[in-house]
Amino acid sequence: MNDLFAEWDTMDTVEAVRDALLERYDVTMIEADEDAYEKLRRIRPFFAFNIAEGMYGPSREGQIPAMLEMLRIPYLGSDPLTLGICLVKSRTKEVLSYYGVPTAPHAVVGSMDGCRDLQIGFPSIVKPLHEGSSKGIYDSCVVRSTAEREREVETVLATYGEPALVEEFLPGREFTAALMGNGEGLRVLPVVEINFDALPPGANPIYSYEAKWIWDTVERPLDIYACPAPLDERLLEEIENLCRKTYNVLRCRDWTRIDLRCDAAGMPRIIEVNPLPGILPRPEDNSCFPKAARAAGMTYNGLINTVLDIAMTRCGIPVRDGRHAVPA
Repeated sequence: MNDLFAEWDTMDTVEAVRDALLERYDVTMIEADEDAYEKLRRIRPFFAFNIAEGMYGPSREGQIPAMLEMLRIPYLGSDPLTLGICLVKSRTKEVLSYYGVPTAPHAVVGSMDGCRDLQIGFPSIVKPLHEGSSKGIYDSCVVRSTAEREREVETVLATYGEPALVEEFLPGREFTAALMGNGEGLRVLPVVEINFDALPPGANPIYSYEAKWIWDTVERPLDIYACPAPLDERLLEEIENLCRKTYNVLRCRDWTRIDLRCDAAGMPRIIEVNPLPGILPRPEDNSCFPKAARAAGMTYNGLINTVLDIAMTRCGIPVRDGRHAVPA
């Protein structure tokens, strides 16, 4: 399978964001390629709605924000440091662990020799260390033996040219939470639950690349999500508190999507933090952040303009219209 472009936004998404912003502002499109710096320096927009995933390396999501900071152009979203930490999964877990935020036990494996003497039991899951959008996370990545684990580690090393992350497999329910805001204005939108019963028979209960991009299609959509998730008050409060703490510990800004999974005791733990959340525009695309926003009463254009207002307010820039406030 070729998942090279899985992280990058389609033109449908880029154009949908542009059209939403055009409701109130003039928009200039700048592609996040090697010419981006000169274009930004020449045009000098008063604000940048950054959704660039970057091109190469584990710090790629911070490339455009770093350029914007050098040029003193305010922009949407987290800074380069937070973006870099969140893309490298082990660094995310190390920072969260320092602050007492629970994650799955893990190890980083940079060579086949590193597979020896791992203290992570079975079942476990093997992932690329710094990828997003389920790149490198296939149904086969849940492993139940040393031979299977070595196979998956070798695949990661050979295919992605980066270390593998080996995690204890958490057997419980899985959720994703969309957060918007800063400081006291931070809000957790309705939580999304991943419905693994919708996967094909025999598939592992993970939100794999196959589940996200192959099995779930516009023509034959999977009933993969429940939003709002059916949660009792205790678990909902635990998830929301854990997400707020994670957001603040990692110094996220404006918006972020956080993935969680429950352990054998039913306690939620952080899986990944996505400060550049996916925002596919059509409901049938099953994109989690827009899905949560719709459940909170926002249209797609309302979501885009709300997060723009949040970011501009953080930067001290007056907004032109106040109709896009996040529902309390």
